Amino acid sequence: MMPHAHDVQAAGDRVEALLADLGGLTDPAARAKAEELVRTLVELYGSGLERLMEILVESDAGQALHRVAADPLVSGLLVLHDLHPLSTRERVAAALEEVRPLLGSHAGGVELLELDTDGVLRLRLEGNCHGCPSSRITVTDAIERAVAQAAPEVSRVEVDGLVTAQNEVLQIQRRPPGPCPVPEPAS
Repeated sequence: MMPHAHDVQAAGDRVEALLADLGGLTDPAARAKAEELVRTLVELYGSGLERLMEILVESDAGQALHRVAADPLVSGLLVLHDLHPLSTRERVAAALEEVRPLLGSHAGGVELLELDTDGVLRLRLEGNCHGCPSSRITVTDAIERAVAQAAPEVSRVEVDGLVTAQNEVLQIQRRPPGPCPVPEPAS
């Protein structure tokens, strides 16, 4: 399979930056035309994707539909236009299935507890991952990356029962402000 040249996240970030620049135009007529151009192009591409999805469904092209929905670039565009054939919950569940082998290497797992209407995903670590000092790294790295790729509309990932400070390695930090606890030598 040939790698895709487009980084969906980078393209999204660039679009956001360009839209912010458009908002800063001092000429209201130019700003309105630029915003209309962007809106028209997005609607055109969205309509094209919608028609493509209808054709795939009408043709009973299950394998092609699966491949289209699984492609990272196309999947991101389908999510953007609210056309993805899988719900956010289904895509999150699939992403969690992808990271389960990694968690299994720690004799653990992850359970999807809730996905609320604000896009906040609540998970629970299971087995040895729950309370493991590397759980925080596992969650923030593997799980969050997989969820972000599969369901970019998820706004935040929260993990119930993630053990914190009492089981973490002691961190050496700067001393708090105030007088020095060590007396200065007498002169």
